[in-house]
Amino acid sequence: MSSTPALRPRVVVIGAGIVGCSLADELTARGWTDVTVLEQGPLPAPGGSTSHAPGLVFQTSPSRTLAAFARYTVEKFSSLQVDGVSCFDQVGGLELATTPERLAELHRRAGYATAWGIRGEIVGADRCKELWPLIDRSVVLGGFHTPDDGLARAVLAARAQLDRATGRGARFLERHTVTGIEQAEGRVTAVVTDRGTFPADHVVSAAGFWGPVIGRMAGIDVPLQPLAHQYARTRPLPDLAGAEAEASKPILRFQDRDLYFREHHDRIGIGSYAHRPLPVDPFAVLPYDAARARGMEMPSSYPFTEEDWAPSWEDCRRLLPALRATEIGEGFNGVFSFTPDGMPVLGESRQLRGFWLAEAVWVTHSAGVAKAVAEWMVDGRASVDLHECDLTRFEDAQRSPAYVRDRGSQQFVEVYDVLHPLQPMEHPRPLRVSPFHARQERLGAYFLEGGGWERPHWYEANAPLVESLGPLPERDAWSARHWSPVVAAEARATRERVALYDMTPLRRLEVTGAGALSFLQRMTSNNLRKKPGAVTYTLLLDESGGVRSDLTVARLAPDRFQVGANSPADLDRLLRYAPRDVHIRDITSGTCCIGVWGPLARDLVQPLTRDDFSHEGFGYFRAKETYIGHVPVTAMRLSYVGELGWELYTTADLGLRLWDTLWEAGRAHGVIAAGRSAFNSLRLEKGYRSWGTDMTDEHDPYEAGLGFAVRMDKDGFVGQDALQGLAARTPARRLTALLLDDPAAVVLGKEPVHVDGTPAGYVTSAAYGYTLGRCVAYAWLPVLPAGTGVHVDYFGEKIPATVCDEPLFDPEMNRIRR
Repeated sequence: MSSTPALRPRVVVIGAGIVGCSLADELTARGWTDVTVLEQGPLPAPGGSTSHAPGLVFQTSPSRTLAAFARYTVEKFSSLQVDGVSCFDQVGGLELATTPERLAELHRRAGYATAWGIRGEIVGADRCKELWPLIDRSVVLGGFHTPDDGLARAVLAARAQLDRATGRGARFLERHTVTGIEQAEGRVTAVVTDRGTFPADHVVSAAGFWGPVIGRMAGIDVPLQPLAHQYARTRPLPDLAGAEAEASKPILRFQDRDLYFREHHDRIGIGSYAHRPLPVDPFAVLPYDAARARGMEMPSSYPFTEEDWAPSWEDCRRLLPALRATEIGEGFNGVFSFTPDGMPVLGESRQLRGFWLAEAVWVTHSAGVAKAVAEWMVDGRASVDLHECDLTRFEDAQRSPAYVRDRGSQQFVEVYDVLHPLQPMEHPRPLRVSPFHARQERLGAYFLEGGGWERPHWYEANAPLVESLGPLPERDAWSARHWSPVVAAEARATRERVALYDMTPLRRLEVTGAGALSFLQRMTSNNLRKKPGAVTYTLLLDESGGVRSDLTVARLAPDRFQVGANSPADLDRLLRYAPRDVHIRDITSGTCCIGVWGPLARDLVQPLTRDDFSHEGFGYFRAKETYIGHVPVTAMRLSYVGELGWELYTTADLGLRLWDTLWEAGRAHGVIAAGRSAFNSLRLEKGYRSWGTDMTDEHDPYEAGLGFAVRMDKDGFVGQDALQGLAARTPARRLTALLLDDPAAVVLGKEPVHVDGTPAGYVTSAAYGYTLGRCVAYAWLPVLPAGTGVHVDYFGEKIPATVCDEPLFDPEMNRIRR
C-alpha cells in the first residue's frame, strides 16, 4: 500500500463553483485548513453551472440519500448571509397535478417526504390557487406543497462559504487553468496549472461538467454527460408590477409538461425539460475568456434555441394565463451534468489514491454532498449512506462514452416523468445477457434490466399454471406494473416442485494466493477458517461497524476462494486492501449460475452426477466441484428462496449445455424456469436481506438482524472494535418484519410506516408472499414486540400491518436441510 498523507494534509480542490466552495468550507471546519481551490474563471461567478443556476431546491426524492443532501443544503444555506442578504429564500415548493396519474404520483412523493422527515402535504386545487394566484384553477387537480423548500442564491452561497473557508486558512485562486495531474507510485502528488504547480496529498475534482476533462488528466474515467437545458425569463408582467421581493410564491413545478417556474421580482423565470436532449462535449466547452470573446455570457450559457421553446411556451400560457400579456425577454441553454443513473459521482479513486471526485452535483444537493465528502476524507466514512453515489458503482459495460451519452440523455428526458421503481431504461438493450438468454426468450421471459444485465422477472410459458391457483388478490394499477399473476405460479412451483433460476448477474470474485485466507479473515466478520468445501455467509464492515456489503465465501481449496458479492464497490474495496500475496479477479462475465431450488431439486440433480448429493453427503452451506452430465460445475448447497437446492456454477461457454441438461432431466419432475419476481417474494418470506436496500453502512449487523454472521472471538477484523458491546444492547431501531393485515393489500418499498399515528420509519423491501397469502414488508422501525399494529402509508392510504417474528416461513429450516 502507498504511504498515507500527513495528519494535516494538503488539499487541492479543482473548481470554485458551489460544490468546491462548500467542500472548502466543510473541510476547513473539520480542521483540514491547508486547502487550495483552483478556478479557471473569475470569482465569485466563474462561469460554470453554479453561475447560471436558477436555484430551485426541492428536497423530496425517491432516494433517501439525495433527500438527506438536500435537507442539509436547505439547513446550511438558510444560515448563510452576505451583506445582509440571505443565501436561501424559504418560499416553499408546489408541484402541480393536471392528470390523475400525476396526482397519484404526488401522493407517492408525499410518502417519500414523510419517510425521509420532510414536511409536505397534498393540497386541493383551491389551495394551489391560493399559493399561486396566477395559475388557471380549472386545469389543476391538486398539488404537493412543501413549505421548507425554496430558492438558493447559489453564487451568494458560494461566496459566503468561500469567505468562511478563507477565514480558516483556505485560499481561492481564480484564473488558474488546470493542465495536468502529477502522480507517483499510484498516488496523486500535485496539480499543474498554467500559473504554477500545487503540491497535494488529496485532489478533489469538483469541476462540474468539466469533470471528464480533469479525470482524463488523472487517468480516471468520469461517467458524466453534460446537457444543455432551456431557461427563460419573461418581460415584466403586469400582474407582478411593484413586486419588492425577488420571490414570494413557492417555486412551481408543472411536471406534466416538464416545466418549472420561479419569480424574478416582476418577471417569471421558466425552465424546460420538454425539449430534445442537447448533449454537450465537455472537451469542447470554451474557457471563460474565450467564451466571452465569442459573445457568450459564460462558458455554461449556450444560445437559446427558439425552435425547442415554442411548444413549452404554449404550455406555460395554458397553465398561467397571465403570461399571455407578456413575451420572453431573454433565454439561454444552460449546461449541467447528468450520469447514467442520475446520481452524483463521489469518492476516491483506487487507481490514483488521493484523487477524489465530487461531480454531477446540482445546487440542490451541493452542501450535503460537500459535507459527506468532507466526512469521508477526514473521518474515513460519511454519516449518510453513499452507495448510490459511489464512483465504483457502474459496471465496465456502463462506462463507455456511448452508454454514458445515451443514458445521460435519457435521464434528462425523464427528470419529471412518473417512473415506476422497476422501470428499466429502454436503450441500449440488450447489453449483457446470460448464456441462457435464447432459451429464456423462447419461454417468453419478461425482462427487466439491472447493472446492464437482462433479468427475467417471469416467463409467459408458465401462464397455464395460473389457472390452478384460484383467485389472486386484485392489484392496483401501480403495483400491477411490471408484474404478472404468473409470478404467483412460479413461486408455488418452487415451493412444491422445482424451478431453475438464472443467477448469472450475481457478482463472483475469485480470491487466491498464500495470504488469501488471512486477508479474507481480516476483511470480513465471520469465521472463514474452515476446511475446503465450506461456504460461509459473512459481512464486509467499515471501521465503524457499518454493513458495507454481505458476501458468500466458498473455500474451494486451501488458497482459493469464490466470493459472491454485490457490486463493483466490493471488488474495489478488497483490491484496495489486498496484500501482494493475494490475487483478486472478477470472474462474473466468464461464468454463469443456475439456482436449482425446490423440494424435488435433489431428484433432478442426483441422477446427473456420480457425487453424493444426499443431505449427509452434501450438507447445507457446503461446496463441491463436480460434473452435471458433461458439464464441470462448482455446486454450492445454498438457497435464497427457503427451499432445498443448489447454486450450480460453470464457465459461460458451457452454460447453455448446463441449462439444457437440467431442463431435459427436470421434465419428469415438472421443472419450470422462474424469474426474479418469484425469487424476491420467496426470499422475503424467508427473511433474507438484500444489501443496499434492506441495510447499508448506516446500519450495524445486530440491528439489521445479521448478528449471526459476526464472530467477535476471532482475530481482529475490520469493524470489530466498533462492535464491542453492541450484541448485548437493545438497539434504538431494528429491521422489522411486517405482514399487511389485508390479504389484498400490496406495497412496494420506501413507504413511511406510522406507529400510534406518528411516522416512525420506512419500508425497505416488500413483495407479496404467495405462500403466506399476505404482503411481506421489511421496515426500519423502533424496537416493537411481535403483534404490534402499525400502518403503512401507500399513496395516502393508511394500510394496517402487524409486526411479526422472523423468519415468517419455515422457521425451523426443515425445508432447506433435508
